[in-house]
Amino acid sequence: MQRIPVDSTNLASVGYDAIARALEVEFRGGRVYRYFAVPAADYDGLMSSSSKGRYFNENIKDQYDFSRVN
Repeated sequence: MQRIPVDSTNLASVGYDAIARALEVEFRGGRVYRYFAVPAADYDGLMSSSSKGRYFNENIKDQYDFSRVN
């Protein structure tokens, strides 16, 4: 999945597969996680948020099943 760099103190890059509804998040420490069944609205909200880390913590973390990619 292609990820794009984001301006965030916690997140390094974010990618989204609209067909699979999968969100991939790379953290500054290098770990990558894939979140499943994420609606496009949450991806759009994350990418348009002025605080991506806060949006992630409030709307994605602990809301969706996930697995560690690396």
